[in-house]
Amino acid sequence: MINTAIAAKFAEKETPFYYYDLAVLNKTLEAAYVASHKRGFHVHYALKANFNDVLLKAMQQIGFGADCVSGNEVKKAIECGFAAQNITFAGVGKSDKEINYALQQNIFAFNVESIQELEVINELASKQGVKANVALRINPNVDAHTHHYITTGLDENKFGIPNADLEKCAAVLKKCDFIELVGLHFHVGSQITDMTVFKSLCVKVNEWKNWFEERGTQIRVLNVGGGLGIDYKNPDGNPVPDFEAYFDIFDRFLERKPHQEVHFELGRALVAQCGSLVSRVLYVKNGVKKNFLVLDAGMTELMRPALYQAYHKIENISEGSATEALNYDVVGPICESSDCFGKEVPLPVSKRGDLIAIRSAGAYGEVMASRYNLREEIRFVYSDQL
Repeated sequence: MINTAIAAKFAEKETPFYYYDLAVLNKTLEAAYVASHKRGFHVHYALKANFNDVLLKAMQQIGFGADCVSGNEVKKAIECGFAAQNITFAGVGKSDKEINYALQQNIFAFNVESIQELEVINELASKQGVKANVALRINPNVDAHTHHYITTGLDENKFGIPNADLEKCAAVLKKCDFIELVGLHFHVGSQITDMTVFKSLCVKVNEWKNWFEERGTQIRVLNVGGGLGIDYKNPDGNPVPDFEAYFDIFDRFLERKPHQEVHFELGRALVAQCGSLVSRVLYVKNGVKKNFLVLDAGMTELMRPALYQAYHKIENISEGSATEALNYDVVGPICESSDCFGKEVPLPVSKRGDLIAIRSAGAYGEVMASRYNLREEIRFVYSDQL
């Protein structure tokens, strides 16, 4: 929560910047750890949500692994102290350079997304004289009921090995002398708040696990991905997702043998609520049809509204804000009409210099920032610095 006392400490700081509430972060991580650990589940933090060093250190210290989608993320995880044996490497387009680096680090597993990738990893591993652990990413064709840009588990999505190719994949695996199949991997999408989606995923995972086992292939790891959503509309009322309900779904409906491990790849749910983008009002433009607040932050600092039409709660956090309210289109300075954080947002009557907080921006905020329009590098402030 950003109250007026905290906002007063922002007054002399140059905006825009990301503000990270470490108390919220630690409370979230503790809740996720307790709910997963008591069930024997393994959590890997998805670096693509936020690779800020302070946040990564908190993940590493509580005992989570790292889920990476690029070679540089693998490198970053290792630099931040994650053990290589707790690092997974996913992504549909791993380059030879990235694969070779991950092989040299002896990471836990590659999440393989095509038969051709399987063959490439086998070839590169043979040249290094090592064996690569892999988990096959299977497209479960489960509808996540979320935005189509962040749905990943349907047949029309680019992710995973199509069901129709699994017979061929199993045959190719037998010929790959430098591949060790350790598990199956699934991921249906992001910002999922309907728990029945995860129940449907469990049914699919059970089916494919049985399919492989009936063919004599033992599966040690069931990686069910992530996707748990957060409450963007009420970040103060629900700062911590219901990890207990989330993990309970998999505990009840995922069929597993005593030797089988269950792995998760959580990102947004762990970091989104601890971060806010803080900006200043540069100009107020009141018109006949629209009232605009022009901020010094734009889509270069927070891309999600422009990219996904994503909602973020927007607050005027300046002390002594007017009691009278007005609807504003809250926009940035970037030379694009899509540079808009929210339309018809009810806010106290605002003025030049007021501080605006765009909430729940700890995930896919700082990491997606760009230098478009030759913007400055994004800054950040941590609660323990105030």
